[in-house]
Amino acid sequence: MKRNSFRKHISVDCVIFGYDEENNKLEALLIEQKEPAKRSPMEFVPQFALPGDLVNEDEGLDAAAERVLKELTHVEGLNLRQFYCFGDPMRVKQAKDREWLNLYRSDPEARVITVAYYTLVRKEMIRPVPGSFARNVVWKNTKRVPPLAFDHNSIVKRALDNIRLHLESDKIAQELLPEKFTMRQLQNLYEAILNTSFDKRNFTKRFKKDDVIVELEEKQKGVLYKPARLYTFK
Repeated sequence: MKRNSFRKHISVDCVIFGYDEENNKLEALLIEQKEPAKRSPMEFVPQFALPGDLVNEDEGLDAAAERVLKELTHVEGLNLRQFYCFGDPMRVKQAKDREWLNLYRSDPEARVITVAYYTLVRKEMIRPVPGSFARNVVWKNTKRVPPLAFDHNSIVKRALDNIRLHLESDKIAQELLPEKFTMRQLQNLYEAILNTSFDKRNFTKRFKKDDVIVELEEKQKGVLYKPARLYTFK
């Protein structure tokens, strides 16, 4: 491979999941493509996409993911986890993506392999702002992710599968809940991530049996309804 061709073939894409506790939703952070300054012979139709871009020749993959996320959304300092590599030869050759590639890439025909990262945060902890070729940044419910550019729907799906598979081993609930929480908060989080519902009694029984949480003597304060018992993780 020629030295100057490296950047044409490797990219990173970032799947940022935000947990909206107030509305009990898991959402994905997407960018809306910006219309380029140079004129197009065709009408430009922006798409939603994951924050992603090509890797510079002089940077590592982790550094590239952090840079790209900051450039496109002004979000930084997240614990991005590499989880999969997508290399289908046709992933950037679909008709719906050709116009964007022709306007933004020096070699729109180049095959691009992408390394994907994900993280999961409390939604209110970050304030994304569009930058670079992102016209807008939006949160979309993972239950209703719109058609995305390239193969980004597949990337979101695999990231969700990965989180669901490692929900307990990676101690994701501990990262997203306050130090002291109610059983309702814990159940809501699990239901949002797993996209399912649980029987309240069975859910509580299961967690007490697994011996991963500790029931505290404290109860909620400052609520208008009957205060619930508080718990914490061991």
